Amino acid sequence: MNKVEKTLEEWRDMLDPEQYRVCRLAGTERPGTGKYNMTKTPGVYHCICCEAPLFDASSKFDSGCGWPSFYEPIGEQAMVEIRDTTHGMIRTEVRCSTCDAHLGHVFPDGPPPTGLRYCINSVCLQLVTADGERV
Repeated sequence: MNKVEKTLEEWRDMLDPEQYRVCRLAGTERPGTGKYNMTKTPGVYHCICCEAPLFDASSKFDSGCGWPSFYEPIGEQAMVEIRDTTHGMIRTEVRCSTCDAHLGHVFPDGPPPTGLRYCINSVCLQLVTADGERV
């Protein structure tokens, strides 16, 4: 997929205020409030900004953290990792590799087979079922 580049004004025009705050300004939705936190529907989670595929629902698990959690992205090139030292912590931020949308963070405390927990904001995602329905 080609890189998607837009100005902040263009992103603001296409996203709702919460999507813009989280995806473009690296915000975070409140834990337990996201629409996909407890979803178990099969399908593929796509980036809300550019529609790039990010996670297969089969890699989703209940981590109890309050955000949708996945143990692996749909492919190695789906996202980029960036060192995040904000809020007095050292974490690894994950962004969509196609449009640089902030998605969340990845932690080394997930289940097998990867041992990783991709903790992702629901507002950054769009779940698409096998029949093309957007959930």
